[in-house]
Amino acid sequence: MIKGIYRDFTPDFERIRKTVRHEEPDRVPLCEVLIDYQIQSLFLGRKITADDIESQIEFWVHAGYDFVPITVGMMTPGKVTDESLIARVIREKLLNDSDTLDERSWNPEYRSFIETRQDFERFPWDILENLDFSKFHKVQKILPDGMKVIAVTGKIFTLTWMLMGFNHFCTSLILDEPLVADIFQRVAEIQFQGLEKIFSMSFVGAVWVVDDIAFSNGPIIAPQAFRDHVFPWYRKMAELCHKRNLLFFMHTDGNILPLIEDIIGLGVDVLHPIDPTCLDIIKVKEEFGDRLCLAGNVPNELLRNGTSDEVTHYVKKLIRYCAPGGGYCVGSGNSVPEWTKYENYMTMRETTISFGKYPILI
Repeated sequence: MIKGIYRDFTPDFERIRKTVRHEEPDRVPLCEVLIDYQIQSLFLGRKITADDIESQIEFWVHAGYDFVPITVGMMTPGKVTDESLIARVIREKLLNDSDTLDERSWNPEYRSFIETRQDFERFPWDILENLDFSKFHKVQKILPDGMKVIAVTGKIFTLTWMLMGFNHFCTSLILDEPLVADIFQRVAEIQFQGLEKIFSMSFVGAVWVVDDIAFSNGPIIAPQAFRDHVFPWYRKMAELCHKRNLLFFMHTDGNILPLIEDIIGLGVDVLHPIDPTCLDIIKVKEEFGDRLCLAGNVPNELLRNGTSDEVTHYVKKLIRYCAPGGGYCVGSGNSVPEWTKYENYMTMRETTISFGKYPILI
């Protein structure tokens, strides 16, 4: 039995499409790129694992979402885990047995693997091309009517600097830009190969790129470097999505205001999460909301340490100021990790369901 507040939801991806078109569906959609399996397990009242796609779909349906996110790429949203493709390949092809036991030896968050042209050429790119589509094949058979899959990819920027190490990446942008460009291209090509396969799957409704490109005080690297090496790939991705009537979502933390015109120009349909640690989503909505659908913004610190009343107040404020006329989906200010207070997660979604009915009257 599902614990917590249960409702007989009927998923409808058209609810997302209407919101993106700045129309008002029946209610404000819920939107998350990642909800930890521990939170899903608490909701369903039984343990959910990464391989249990049936239970994952059950969670996303009964929790009130219109889609289920599934990763296609070398790294899932969040931190690099030892189950991610990039980590497995590094452990199997570049390290010895003793090294693989130490997370700092195989995790590109802690260690660089490409410092020279020779490192780039001998890196096992061919193995990384073998992306896993097993979840997509499983979900096709059990996805409820009206529900869609959102294919999660991206990290073209993040994976490139991780593979090089951040300091070396930054200096190489100046001293060896051709090497950096080649790594960007190789990472992007692998991600695009994955997308080519999912584009033929009629149950996929959108592509969601996850790639943090800003700190709280602004872009991580010079805006022109993004324009030269990263944004062209995402523009092409958006074009391919729109050609197939798919939506194009983008996630990035940080203060993206210096880049927001670029992001709009890429063809992004939904921008997530409008980082509450450094951005005022109401001001962003007022200035750019007619050209973007916004999603997220409920602070993770609030979900972790706030009271239920505080969460309710914040979500109601978001609905009041951002939801009228469409163009907004409720979600966290990043994702829903395992340390989220379960009661606060439930309050966020229940407040949305209770007060997010159109027309907005709060």
